[in-house]
Amino acid sequence: MVNLASTPVTTKVSYPRTLKGQLVGKVPQYLAGTVTLAMFQLAMNRIDWLSKTSVDRIFGAGEFPWGPCLGIFALAIVALFARVLSRYFIFNAGRDVEYELRAELLTHLHSLGAAFYRKMSAGEIMSRSSGDLLQVRLLFGFGILNLINVVFAFASALQIMVTISPKLTLVSFVMLPLIVMMGRAVSGQLYTRTKANQETLGKLSEVLQNNLAGVRVVRSFALETREKKRFEAANGAYLEASLGLARLRGLMGPSIGAAASIGLLAFFWYGSKLLLRAELTQGSFFAFWLAFTRMTWPMIAVGFSVAIVQRGRAGFVRLEEIFREKPEVVSGNEPPPSDPEGGLEVKNISFAYGAGKREVLSDVSFTLEAGRSLAVMGRTGSGKSTLAMLLARLLPTPDGTVFVDGQDLCHLPLSYVRESVGYAQQDAFLFSSTVAENIGFCLPETDSEEAKQKVHTAAKEAQVHEEALALPDQYETVVGERGVQLSGGQKQRIALARALARTPRILVLDDPLSAVDAKTEEAILETIAAHAKQCTLVLITHRVAAAERCDEVLVLDEGKVLERGTPAELRLNKSLYAAFAEEQSAERELLDLEVQGVPSSKDVTGGVA
Repeated sequence: MVNLASTPVTTKVSYPRTLKGQLVGKVPQYLAGTVTLAMFQLAMNRIDWLSKTSVDRIFGAGEFPWGPCLGIFALAIVALFARVLSRYFIFNAGRDVEYELRAELLTHLHSLGAAFYRKMSAGEIMSRSSGDLLQVRLLFGFGILNLINVVFAFASALQIMVTISPKLTLVSFVMLPLIVMMGRAVSGQLYTRTKANQETLGKLSEVLQNNLAGVRVVRSFALETREKKRFEAANGAYLEASLGLARLRGLMGPSIGAAASIGLLAFFWYGSKLLLRAELTQGSFFAFWLAFTRMTWPMIAVGFSVAIVQRGRAGFVRLEEIFREKPEVVSGNEPPPSDPEGGLEVKNISFAYGAGKREVLSDVSFTLEAGRSLAVMGRTGSGKSTLAMLLARLLPTPDGTVFVDGQDLCHLPLSYVRESVGYAQQDAFLFSSTVAENIGFCLPETDSEEAKQKVHTAAKEAQVHEEALALPDQYETVVGERGVQLSGGQKQRIALARALARTPRILVLDDPLSAVDAKTEEAILETIAAHAKQCTLVLITHRVAAAERCDEVLVLDEGKVLERGTPAELRLNKSLYAAFAEEQSAERELLDLEVQGVPSSKDVTGGVA
């Protein structure tokens, strides 16, 4: 037996890099950005020294300093280009990280199974893949640039200040310890509040997504008022978390700025004394002031940088919660058969959803030769749909239980399995796109004439062509979220057409006729029978009329094989299949009588006949 909680991962799976790994992957860009930032601060350092020379020459020699001024102009141009290039390299690195993480996130989400999606809603996933990714991009772009710039600006300005006057430097730094302490105190709060803010945004997105996807259900039960209150509660929680974060961030910047301003006042107080005592020249005073103001902004920017870093950390932690989830189904590495036929063999397959749970399937075995068809029947909960998903490896198929053309399904590449085994699920899912794009979703080029022809052919086979032409924009009609604009039968037939548009070696259809009438069912069964001659067919159904068209029937009961044989053989067994056949035959006779206007026995007697 296998269960979702304890399925071993037999293939090594690569996961996205950590924060450190992301930095290593962008070393060339960050190195180029670091060099240009160093060039910028070096140019500013030389501008400060040339400013000192210029002012001293004006007040000392009384002449205009042409040479130093031209040097300042040239250095300003160098500083301009260095500043622009630094942002180009580092900001682009941040966007590259965002791009790569988003691609890895989607790839990883595609690999995760049903257990993960039972734990995390689509709204929460969307919140993490948008808002949290934005914070990570800011961390690797704006955040890293400011952190590097602070180091270079501090070193560049400090060299000038200490050289001019160590005493004035110490006085000007009177508030530096306080700024450091404030940054450390706020840092932890920023991380906690940012994480809480993103979590409330995820819950808000979940409520909104559920209401949009289930808008018909909300309307049909007149629950608009209740759902509005749910949304208002989630929206209020997000507002409160956002305001708390905004208050903290709003307090941090002005507080650090005020502390830095006290240092500036200390500089003017003590610097003016040194200037009046002739311990500083006018040029030295001016150059010191330029250097100190150049350092003041990075000191203030430390607060913003800390906020960005903590928000980025919180975002990355929430993304890592997704990346840490391991796929239930991993790809094999055996080469697929060079000449596939579509033979299918199942050996003693057992399955349960979770550790300690009741087995949904128990020791099921059967063999289906290539080109033949098998109907799988049984009561509700007998394991039919689970078996269908295991054949398509949409659940963790136990190793050594399912074989295609003699090869273990688990050892074959997933791409080959998904191409070879076509699967149409019981709950028809449609994308918020056009009818044509939903049917041709599996085709390589949906806009080509060949693809359009395949789409129309598949729609005719699924008995939905005429209804598609009757829609406002025909095949270009947008069906809405999950096909909300269509009826249940239309959605099911469009999903069936999507499966028929492919030409897989093995076709698994999970109850494709549950929402169609008898006339449409008969036409679709003719199509399925025609397709069964071109591939190996496994038809999950509860209708005997559908099972009768298959070569063999497998009947499941409580996850076990109760009987197997041709439809004719099973009718003679007087077992569960025969009971299904007799019951559905009686239902059809009653329906025919009602259509002809003859009252049924129930109508005559007032009860069950």
